[in-house]
Amino acid sequence: MKIKDLATPSLLFDKEIMLDNIHHMQAYANKYNVALRPHTKTHKSPKLAKLQEQAGAKGIAVAKVGEAEVMAENGLTDIFIANEIVGEDKLNRIKKLAETIDISFGVDSVEQCRMIEKVFSNSQKPAQVLIEIEVGENRSGVIEENDYIELVKYIMECTNVNLKGIFSHDGHTYKAKDIEECRALYNAAQIRTLHFSKIATDLGCQLETISIGSTPPMMHDFGVMEGITELRVGTYILMDVSQGNAIESYDRCAATVLTTVISKPTHERVITDVGAKGLTMQSRSQGICATTGLGYIKNSDDVYIDQVYDEHAIIYNEKFRNEVSIGDKVEIIPNHICPVCNLYDIAYLISGDEVIEEIPILCRGKLQ
Repeated sequence: MKIKDLATPSLLFDKEIMLDNIHHMQAYANKYNVALRPHTKTHKSPKLAKLQEQAGAKGIAVAKVGEAEVMAENGLTDIFIANEIVGEDKLNRIKKLAETIDISFGVDSVEQCRMIEKVFSNSQKPAQVLIEIEVGENRSGVIEENDYIELVKYIMECTNVNLKGIFSHDGHTYKAKDIEECRALYNAAQIRTLHFSKIATDLGCQLETISIGSTPPMMHDFGVMEGITELRVGTYILMDVSQGNAIESYDRCAATVLTTVISKPTHERVITDVGAKGLTMQSRSQGICATTGLGYIKNSDDVYIDQVYDEHAIIYNEKFRNEVSIGDKVEIIPNHICPVCNLYDIAYLISGDEVIEEIPILCRGKLQ
């Protein structure tokens, strides 16, 4: 099948670009002698996760228990849930997974660990947890050293919880005003993560895993500090407009949304058949990842989506309007690919103008 014959909207993955991205990041991890654990919330596909492992990845990261279950059902056996998991139902599901695969997950409070200790009290092996360290994104994770010390000491006294390591996410690097600030924020995040690792060591707890990760710093080869054992990176496999802006090129953007021009009601307005339900309304407002509009028309002269409704994308560009006809198909590079993948049941793997394979997005909607 040719790309032009696909019904729209359709999610496309360029095979050559995607594979090059996979091997590029694996080579980066190998260069610094650290493990690579791709965060698969980006693509939500066991098939792509297996490609990443075949290239050398140690295991995978996911965001939710439901994603871990689907990945495990499809043969992935080393999974880290990079999120705080709370609630007996979800913890029991992890305990079930732990019977057949290596699975670990995030914690950041004693209260959470009390729940885990209770749920895993009748398990054959203890829960494997990593403490999240807040490094500047202002999301989840331990902030105060005293809270961290209390948490480490509590876990060390637990019978059913094992402290495997710590992890951090320097997502605030996305908002860096320039590359040098991105480097500074990334380095500060590494230093802070390693500082908390030393605190654990001083308390008599040897950590197996010191995990960091976000895509922008890795794409610029800022290096990896001694003591870091693992890179947990996600968006690099497909990239998007925001990540392309961070590296000042869309050449590594493997994912696009194919859409059809369905109306040209004015001398400057173009309407296509993908809206918020197939593209999202996400944008980034500041820093090296800042975006213009709600998506970029691939290979265009600065043509962006100006507005989306549920099922419509609106473009105001007279030159573009005069270049396209009703029925033409164009590709949009999304601003943020992670939520876009969650909107499709399948993606089409393409090479040139050929569709060569369907990629099931089996973790779509697995939010629990």
